[in-house]
Amino acid sequence: MTQRLTLRRPDDWHLHLRDGAMLRAVLPETARHFARAIIMPNLVPPVVTGADATAYRARIMAALPKGMTFSPLMTLYLTESTDPHDVAAAHAAGLVTAVKLYPAGATTNSASGVRDLARVRPVLETMAEIGLPLCIHGEVTHAEVDIFDREKVFLDTVLEPLRRDIPNLKVTLEHVTTRDGIDYVREASGDIGATITTHHLMINRNHILVGGIKPHYYCLPVAKRATHQEALRKAATSGNPRFFLGTDSAPHTDDNKESACGCAGCFTATNTMACLAHVFEEEGALDKLEGFTSLFGPARYGLAPNDATITLVKEEAPVTYPARIETGDGPVTVFDPGHPLFWRVLDQ
Repeated sequence: MTQRLTLRRPDDWHLHLRDGAMLRAVLPETARHFARAIIMPNLVPPVVTGADATAYRARIMAALPKGMTFSPLMTLYLTESTDPHDVAAAHAAGLVTAVKLYPAGATTNSASGVRDLARVRPVLETMAEIGLPLCIHGEVTHAEVDIFDREKVFLDTVLEPLRRDIPNLKVTLEHVTTRDGIDYVREASGDIGATITTHHLMINRNHILVGGIKPHYYCLPVAKRATHQEALRKAATSGNPRFFLGTDSAPHTDDNKESACGCAGCFTATNTMACLAHVFEEEGALDKLEGFTSLFGPARYGLAPNDATITLVKEEAPVTYPARIETGDGPVTVFDPGHPLFWRVLDQ
């Protein structure tokens, strides 16, 4: 049985770092193990222009502790007033790696998102011409659509027509949560991939609701049935390069999670690699972990894999991780997988 595993240093292709005191507290949790990450732009106000991305990147680098190495891969928040020329200039300068599409109202800080795709078509056509990827939160937000069906409806009514209309657009369907999404990405023609989160591999909707509401398992897209979770696990461990890691690690203070209207998001940066090793071992696919965490994402975004490596070891006794981290804004609870973890990353 494998007890030690060395991988190329992983990257995270979907990460929330927030800003200010929260940024300073959570950034080291990612930089400890990950070399690069796609940084989500849903600040308040959002990161809309190249100038916004330049300023945010500078704040991230200023928050990086001495001795740590980390490269933030910046994104722009797509709005109905986004300037295609600004997007093209930011891409040409090497400043942005992708543009993020939030359907308005879909998740945290998405009020500035897109309501009418026709109004952003010039931006999308420009992106297709220059090869700049579009990262998509793939849910509709219509009140009449059940929250558990919003990804499936998005595939049928938004994503498929969009890709048919602009076939050269490079699309990443982020944090896919359903068997429908997995099947779509696996079978679709054209340039498409999908990120899968750590927490969606480890929980389903029972974890949120059975025995009382568990606010720290509440996320968007919301976790689905166990049959969908199983489809995610099979895709992640399949070795198919269209599926790769995007943790969607999303810190919220405990008072904002544990409230009458709690925020959506799971903070997984601290123990993601231990959780993933657990899942891949359960699936008999530890040999596929490096592809999922370290190879397929860089290939998707036209980057070389990292030269550095990390080593995971399996201990005889459970490995402990902090229950929460302290930030200047308040405590943030670390994702609890609900069972012991035996894998840990060796100190670099």
